[in-house]
Amino acid sequence: MEPFIVSARKYRPKTFKDVVGQQAITNTLTNAIENNHLAQALLFTGPRGVGKTTCARILAKQINQQGEASDDEDFAFNIFELDAASNNSVDDIRELTSQVRIPPQVGKYKVYIIDEVHMLSQAAFNAFLKTLEEPPAHAIFILATTEKHKIIPTILSRCQIFDFKRITVKDTAEYLKYIAENQKIEAEDDALHIIAQKADGAMRDALSIFDRVVSFSGKKLTRKAVTENLNVLDYDTYFKATDLILGRNIPGLLVLFNETLAQGFDGHHFIIGLASHFRDLMVCKHQDTIPLLEVGEDAKKQYLEQSKKPSGPFLLEAIDIANDCDIKYKSSKHQRLLVELTLMKLASIDFDGEKKKSRFLGIGRNRPDFIIPASFYKIDSGVTKPNPSTIQKPVEEHSGNNPPTTKGNQKNEQTEGNSTSATKPTEVAQQNVKSNTTAPQPSKGSGISSTKIDLKSTKKRVSGLSLSSLKAKKEHQLNKKEAVIDENSLPKSDFTEEELQKHWADFVEIIDKDGRKILASNLHADTPKLKSDFVIWIELPNDTMKKEVEREKYDLMEYLKLKLHNHFITLEISVNETTATKFAFTPEEKYLKLREKNPVIDLLRKEFDLDF
Repeated sequence: MEPFIVSARKYRPKTFKDVVGQQAITNTLTNAIENNHLAQALLFTGPRGVGKTTCARILAKQINQQGEASDDEDFAFNIFELDAASNNSVDDIRELTSQVRIPPQVGKYKVYIIDEVHMLSQAAFNAFLKTLEEPPAHAIFILATTEKHKIIPTILSRCQIFDFKRITVKDTAEYLKYIAENQKIEAEDDALHIIAQKADGAMRDALSIFDRVVSFSGKKLTRKAVTENLNVLDYDTYFKATDLILGRNIPGLLVLFNETLAQGFDGHHFIIGLASHFRDLMVCKHQDTIPLLEVGEDAKKQYLEQSKKPSGPFLLEAIDIANDCDIKYKSSKHQRLLVELTLMKLASIDFDGEKKKSRFLGIGRNRPDFIIPASFYKIDSGVTKPNPSTIQKPVEEHSGNNPPTTKGNQKNEQTEGNSTSATKPTEVAQQNVKSNTTAPQPSKGSGISSTKIDLKSTKKRVSGLSLSSLKAKKEHQLNKKEAVIDENSLPKSDFTEEELQKHWADFVEIIDKDGRKILASNLHADTPKLKSDFVIWIELPNDTMKKEVEREKYDLMEYLKLKLHNHFITLEISVNETTATKFAFTPEEKYLKLREKNPVIDLLRKEFDLDF
């Protein structure tokens, strides 16, 4: 029985033509030998298993092959290999430099191959510098490393550098197919592509995996056997998951993910593979990008068929969601829940052909995070539906600063409608997602029912100059609906300036007790005056106070419209900075105000030598 030789050694290339995936480097070295244009110091750098040491040995052999030399002579006595990982001291380099002086007995050159050269110590590098800079005419040095950045610049500047690239999946799969045919092994193309992808550009790793899978499955290499042996998820899992996502089948998607976990795969592996699957579907959308799909022919047909179902924006959104889950997975304390939430978001992406719905949480005050089909819930059919005539549809106010409808207003509207029937959970959610504003409240005699304004139930305000307020205002402008109001039915009663000032003071007292101190202070800064055509005018000392009042004026105007029985009143705010002096803000200003009222305070300060 012949001893087994691993494929990485058995099929090691013996000539430059046998080297896979490094045509640019092998052609350069071949032409350099033929034209006698070879440097005396070369550096081969690149990832593991791409052919650095192999190319160094082939080059060392072919350098001495002249016309009179035999092709089968390897000139082994002219080739010296040094493993810098275990021989990295100054003494090892000194011994090597002492041998360099001796010319070769047969052939023209002595070749020194130093593997893993980045492992040399600093002192060894310095001892090697002079020899590398001015080597004898018969000496050629070939340095190989996987970490070029660890080599000192003085060594790099003395070498001709060749960067080896990762071997593509296509080249690796073709070479594995050649080896399988040579060993009379029946192998599926998809199985070889999975091995090539698992190797990650390293031919040595691919050959090692090939040997392992062959030992597992024998003379017939199938995709199922490869995925089972390498512990990778099959394409079919992601095809099925994508179909469930496109069908919005959240229960089936969660069951599929649970089955994947039961097979021993973790959620991170699953979500990374799903993101790669979406990427492969994306490249199938255009004819020019199909070559970027690195799979077998059978799998390519499945990808091309499934890529017709989702739209391009859908896939882009799906890749973004999956990538976001990939980033957050390591830091998450409930990783399974994170992946399940991501899958539910993916199954809830909607695209209507013109405008995408945002996937981000918290955008839009009443926008749900994701849409779950009604079939996912078990709703009791015995619950009665509300009477449609009792549901009041909200109407948008003319003003652009209307806040969302409060819970208290919704409760009052339902009470006045005398609706005693219960609503289903899904119907309650739909009512909460409706328009953010309510109709203006007219007087009792106008024929339209009035509603008491609950100032305490309004949402917490933010500064009018903050990013949150600007964002909320922009969203409100996008979401608002144009109102249709019959102006003839709205109240338009006359009122006096004394009534205005009384209700103004009442409103300031209410919001001050409610904790809205800033707005109360701003409204208390000036006494409102009545202009013609129901225009209320106040004067404030600076623009900041004006912007704050304009931002928060909705409740004020609704309160005044209700109390004064006039829907057509408006608020006009002007700024007069000269009036700012009558307000005391700093300790010094407060002292000056007190001194104006009682000059004796200044004597008191001087007598006791007081300071602010």
